[in-house]
Amino acid sequence: MFTAACDFSKKARDDFARKCREMEIGEWYLWGKAEREDRLFRPENDHLLFAYFGVSLTIRRRSQRTDLRARLAMKRKAHRVLKDKSHGSLLLRSPDAEDYPYVGDLAYFKKSPPWIVSSYRGMSHEGLKFCLQRCFAYLSDDGRSWDAAMAVNDVRSSAHDDPWLGEEPNYQQRQSIYEFWNKIPESNQAWLEVVGIVPFDEILDIDDLGDEYVQAPHIYAPFAPGKQGPFKSFIAEVETIGRWDRRSFNPSEVSDGRIEYFPAAFREPREDTQ
Repeated sequence: MFTAACDFSKKARDDFARKCREMEIGEWYLWGKAEREDRLFRPENDHLLFAYFGVSLTIRRRSQRTDLRARLAMKRKAHRVLKDKSHGSLLLRSPDAEDYPYVGDLAYFKKSPPWIVSSYRGMSHEGLKFCLQRCFAYLSDDGRSWDAAMAVNDVRSSAHDDPWLGEEPNYQQRQSIYEFWNKIPESNQAWLEVVGIVPFDEILDIDDLGDEYVQAPHIYAPFAPGKQGPFKSFIAEVETIGRWDRRSFNPSEVSDGRIEYFPAAFREPREDTQ
């Protein structure tokens, strides 16, 4: 047997075999890099792979199986607990929020809340979906140029649903935006929705009982600093309201395809709602 940490060419293998035959060797092996890796990754040699390289496929598979079971168990629990909660408000809560439900510094809480009330939008292949922003919008005939009246967020929680960050809607401003939006041709009337995703493997548990502050289910997941909260990804969609000829566009960022269509007073969100 001859082995080396490199790959052998066909000529080298032929020369090696010829020399072995000339020496009347009955059985020979020439192992290059590829052969050694193939053998190390066989189940019967997993102990050698771990001993020399610190890698164990058996342990890795067990870990993957454990992670997969935990993810599927959480997905099934979410379906069981939340199947009738679509478009309802749920509480997303950090497990580190030891002061819940009491808020000390309100200004700091608004900048980096450890819990938030958000509108649930069901499940996707990635995790649980929550609508963070819903605004009157315009989508042009080309299907890529759009604008939205972000001054009013139609999905923002009321003070009744969210005792911490909820607010009473500005009905007068919303009415003004609606009147402008209602004059847009129906084929161009649209909604802008921004949806945040909480992956299944990030969810620690779901409290289906709630409490006296938020009677809806509580979703426990790690929060990132700032306003990103527990969301690992975001999806923005501008979709027309037409029943038969519905069109949609997914901007990759706020500036992607956005034009100035609504009046300036309608286009940008208020600083205290961002």
